[in-house]
Amino acid sequence: MQLVVARIGRAHGIKGEVTVEVRTDEPELRLAPGAVLATEPAGTGPLTIETGRVHSGRLLLRFEGVRDRTAAEALRNTLLIAEVDPAELPEDPEEFYDHQLMDLDVVLADGTEIGRITEITHLPSQDLFIVERPDGSEVMIPFVEEIVTEIDLDEQRAVIDPPPGLIDADQAVIASARDEADDDAASSEESSLGEDR
Repeated sequence: MQLVVARIGRAHGIKGEVTVEVRTDEPELRLAPGAVLATEPAGTGPLTIETGRVHSGRLLLRFEGVRDRTAAEALRNTLLIAEVDPAELPEDPEEFYDHQLMDLDVVLADGTEIGRITEITHLPSQDLFIVERPDGSEVMIPFVEEIVTEIDLDEQRAVIDPPPGLIDADQAVIASARDEADDDAASSEESSLGEDR
């Protein structure tokens, strides 16, 4: 099975290094020196990682045969793809590969069906499940343990405990109305304090 593990960004310096946007929880395994990766577009690869290092919080890679900035810049936006055994699992039992989570049924603790995971979006702060509802609409579920309480691969389901308004907008608490009520209470308290002086 092929998995996208990174996207090549800008060239860094003049010796062929590139920045990469990491899309794997195991960069030390998937993006290690010596790794041979397929690419999208396919004509760019395969690429063999020669060196890797972290600079200012970003991973920099150099590939065999890429020796200057021009060659590095030509790789920009290329996706790096690793071949992964579908039966392989992450070392941490609390981690999952995207392909394990795709198509899981999303349900509430009481079994109420919410939908099915159709996409996983990786953001800098957290990952999001894109869940297709039975009516064809989509909802985004943050993949954090406070909301996604259980991943059961045997049962092919993700159990969630969503806050009000995450699934159904009509259940959302309107923050501005609550804030205005708090402001009104605070200003009446201030004016009564002013009268006491």
